[in-house]
Amino acid sequence: MALVADFVLQRLREWGVGRIYGYPGDGINGLLGAFDRAKGSPELIQVRHEEMAAFMACAHAKFTGEVGCCTATSGPGAVHLLNGLYDAKLDHQPVVAVVGQQKRLCLGSHYQQEIALEQLFADVSEYCQMVVEPAQARHVIDRAFKTALTTRGVATIIIPEDVQEADAQPSPPKMHGAVFSSVGWSRPRVLPDEGELRKAADVLNSGSKVAMIIGQGAAHAESEVVETAELLGAGVAKALLGREVLPDDLPFVTGPIGLLGSKASDNMIQGCDTLLMVGTSFPYAEWLPDEGQARGVEIDIDGRMIGIRYPMEAHLVGDSKETLKALLPLLRRKEDRRWRQQVEKDVAEWSAVCEKWSDQHFGGKINPQAVAAELSPRLPDNCILTADSGSGTNWWARHLKLRKGMQASLSGTLATMGPGTPYAIAARFAYPDRPVIAFVGDGAFQMNGMNEMITIKRYLDRLSGPAPFVFCVFNNQDLNQVTWEQRAMAGDPKFPGSQYIPDVPYAKYAELLGLKGVYCDKPKKVGAAWDEALASDRPVVLEFKVDQEIAPIPPHIMTEQGKKAAKAAVHDPERVGIATKGVRQKLAEYAERLPGRHHGD
Repeated sequence: MALVADFVLQRLREWGVGRIYGYPGDGINGLLGAFDRAKGSPELIQVRHEEMAAFMACAHAKFTGEVGCCTATSGPGAVHLLNGLYDAKLDHQPVVAVVGQQKRLCLGSHYQQEIALEQLFADVSEYCQMVVEPAQARHVIDRAFKTALTTRGVATIIIPEDVQEADAQPSPPKMHGAVFSSVGWSRPRVLPDEGELRKAADVLNSGSKVAMIIGQGAAHAESEVVETAELLGAGVAKALLGREVLPDDLPFVTGPIGLLGSKASDNMIQGCDTLLMVGTSFPYAEWLPDEGQARGVEIDIDGRMIGIRYPMEAHLVGDSKETLKALLPLLRRKEDRRWRQQVEKDVAEWSAVCEKWSDQHFGGKINPQAVAAELSPRLPDNCILTADSGSGTNWWARHLKLRKGMQASLSGTLATMGPGTPYAIAARFAYPDRPVIAFVGDGAFQMNGMNEMITIKRYLDRLSGPAPFVFCVFNNQDLNQVTWEQRAMAGDPKFPGSQYIPDVPYAKYAELLGLKGVYCDKPKKVGAAWDEALASDRPVVLEFKVDQEIAPIPPHIMTEQGKKAAKAAVHDPERVGIATKGVRQKLAEYAERLPGRHHGD
């Protein structure tokens, strides 16, 4: 007779789960035996750490649209999942975690590795339930998946060891209290109120300078977003989680917005009289219009999030694609295209500024902007791009120009360190024939990325192939993003005691594991290094020794941040370098905007 653990994996398979990321422990011994008997359907992918398993489950959901799944043992293994699960929760991704627990007999006795898991997972989960009876497993699993899909959130299933190893009861006895659930779910059509649609159209038709901000909620509405922007003569800025919604070669796409954003996006937001937000909860008020400056319309499928970032006149609670389809017939084409022309001019100028920035190298050191700029025209068709959290994310956001068919993601709302590498691994497992490229800082790579190279070693035969698989590591021996934040936000100089990290030969480490390592420390060889990495039929660690003194300059500098940065510079150990390089970068930006300046000059 099959055990509960066997039934659990069978039910997961019926829900379409083919791959579960996890790490073994005695709290899930029953499940491990079931994985063996399942013969790879579903399969267990053994990672180096449970946090990585949760990141990979989140990435699977992001890149495939399916439910991501991870598993961990009781106690410490369960605790390790939390950061990756919070990444899924905050970025609204459907993830199901299956977690072990001590035997029911000892619960409440302060037993070894006994943790109150239902309390531990209560905040991160939209649904959290412990299976205490074999016949309960069926409806708990079914409801976990239905909840994860409906809420685009995390669901946690806790199964004690003795329940895992009990005889399965696929069908409960027909009695009072029994529940008979089914596998299945369908995405609803969610449309806003017709009166609210007319109100939104009135606002948008009245505006003469319309700005759009889109996020991942617009992911399946590319054609509708483009048609809306064309009718309204609007420019379109993209929150980082919405990078892949529109390609960057559209002339009215202003690129990223916010601290990591473009000057074109900033100019558009500062000058607009109407704001349309689609599928995004971009939170930073300092990068949005001043209250009262612009009339607002927002589309979001979650009514809890509508109109909480900027005061809106029309609150369209609905699916982005369906809502835009209903809105488009009500919109009038704006015949005056001067606003659109200005947006497109700003986009072209910003692109030229970024190019000039990336060409500036100082003292023979590689400008990290050049790493992204050299990759951009080399990006393989249909590639998947991931990024970690750090200063490298600035260059990933600003200098990489996505084309149609490419995907890109990172830890958007949690903005945690560590997901760049596991995201890329999950993407490669899901799409073994697609190129995958990760941008990772040396701090994040030391934190956990290097360990996951061992996961790649374990599955090397499956993760190798003609499609490039590259981990680009920015080696600057500095926790660089925090260093710049110390300067601009706290007014403090760089504190080497917290910011310095040791130099590690990352490319050589890759070679030690049987992967390919490429090292580059010469500005003129950056392009050739990319060519070598992208031509490899093995996973590659591409290490660039980059200049830590290139500032991630925001589109405009807030007065208070400028004062703090100036104060910090007085005693900063790198004050001479950052002053010289910062001035040169700003001069390149100003020169591009001089009257009569042509982009071919």
